[in-house]
Amino acid sequence: MSVIVKSTTESIKSLIENAAKKAIAEGLLQSAELTPFAVEVPADRSHGDFAVNAAMVWSRVFRTNPRAIAEAIVNNLQLTGTYIDRAEIAGPGFINLFLSDNYYADIVSDVIAKGADYGCSEIGKGKKIMVEFVSANPTGPMHVGNARGGALGDCIAAVLEKAGYDTFREFYINDAGNQIAKFGLSLDIRYKQLFDETVEMPEEAYHGQDIIDHAKNFAAIHGDSYLKVTEEERRDALVKFALPQNIEALERDLKKYRIVYDNWFKESTLHNNGEAAKVVELLTERGYTYEQDGALWFKGKEFNTEDFVLRRSNGFFTYVVPDIAYHYNKLVTRGFDKAVDVLGADHHGYVPRLKGALQALGIDPSRLDVVLMQMVRLIRGNETVKLSKRSGKAITLVTLLDEIPIDAARFIFNSKEPNTHLEFDLDLAVEQSSQNPVYYVQYAHARICSILRNLEAEGIKPEQAKTDWLVRLNTSEERELIRHISAFTGEIEAAALGYDSARITKYVYELATLFHKFYNACRVKIDDKELMQARIALCIATKTVIANVLTMFKIEAPESM
Repeated sequence: MSVIVKSTTESIKSLIENAAKKAIAEGLLQSAELTPFAVEVPADRSHGDFAVNAAMVWSRVFRTNPRAIAEAIVNNLQLTGTYIDRAEIAGPGFINLFLSDNYYADIVSDVIAKGADYGCSEIGKGKKIMVEFVSANPTGPMHVGNARGGALGDCIAAVLEKAGYDTFREFYINDAGNQIAKFGLSLDIRYKQLFDETVEMPEEAYHGQDIIDHAKNFAAIHGDSYLKVTEEERRDALVKFALPQNIEALERDLKKYRIVYDNWFKESTLHNNGEAAKVVELLTERGYTYEQDGALWFKGKEFNTEDFVLRRSNGFFTYVVPDIAYHYNKLVTRGFDKAVDVLGADHHGYVPRLKGALQALGIDPSRLDVVLMQMVRLIRGNETVKLSKRSGKAITLVTLLDEIPIDAARFIFNSKEPNTHLEFDLDLAVEQSSQNPVYYVQYAHARICSILRNLEAEGIKPEQAKTDWLVRLNTSEERELIRHISAFTGEIEAAALGYDSARITKYVYELATLFHKFYNACRVKIDDKELMQARIALCIATKTVIANVLTMFKIEAPESM
């Protein structure tokens, strides 16, 4: 939370404790140990800006009714020099505290002074955290689920950066294993079909147009020469030809989506440098493996998961081995304090296995956090959409971004918690109305820019607002807007700790709503210069916070619409 909000919350605890100690010293309360109590923000701000339950909590230790305790505390509160204006007792003994005008004035000044840095927190303490997301198989184009995973992962990483973590974005390329073998098979069949139409395509192969295109491009260079080599040589050559192009396309498409990774890590690295074999050796040395029917198993039951195979009877590792090695590489070899994976909800059963293996390797499993992401349903009207209107093919990340603005995609994919299903309305995403959430927020920013331009055209420029002016921002609409602005850093911290970037889109949408409410109730251009300048300052503070959110999420903050 912001320095002002945090210091105020902490000072309230001290004020209450000091008042209780003073009451004890004066004999108004018996001597007792003061136990922890809560300082909360009430749902109804007419009941105060903060509510304290100390009197209720201490009724047992003081052996008297909460109301009497609350009266003793309130009568001994020393509020001079604090942001607290007054205290009232409510109900059976709640102490409600009301903030002073100076508090609201200083919040506005703080936002303007910090500018682009407003909202930053230090709770991350510079800890190294890797966010791995999308990591789509490089055997074909990215689908709509990857579109959600990309927006979520990138924005979660942005929130972590804002919260003070040393954040690193990584894409894990599955360039080994069964999917690459299937990729080679598919390319091989399509290549052979160019010279012999009777060759049949197996059902389990990849049937996409991209496989056909790769085979044709390969044949345009090499002709039928690869029909004369072994199947292994041919498939290896086809994969070496097509895979780099697919990876390059992934990187290009994600850059279009405004996602740039710090590193692209290849699974094959773990096989080539021996790290995959090493983790199996370590697990065996630690006594957490056993052989059965020629296969090597991990003792998962010792780590609250089921036993599972590490090495098949044919000598090949299962898919989980390079995944264990990859996370060992993240947390041990490269020394990240924390690894965060954004994965599809179908990985639910996979997570306990991975955490169990890490624990068996002596790594604290809490250093791995997994964000499980539910499916996306594209809708137009009331109907589910599976095909692109333009191409008639399944909607991929690229076709989606051809149909809707990138700003809308990034905002809407972050509009709901990852673990909830998301209905993405394609019509709404392109609509220029208040129903479109990103348009609504961007319009608020543009509206403020327009207000400031119009004032400047009339010779009215923002002045450094004095506290004596800002304290006059006392209407309910002004106070509500300032309170929401003051909560920004706290929302960043909560979003970072919960890996929930949707908190921030909801926050900024509500901020836009409160600004429109303020603007409709309070005229900015008025004859009273001091109040006008205070309201201009509030407009600038609101604009700053909206821009900070949009910029953080790589969404345009337009100055006109």
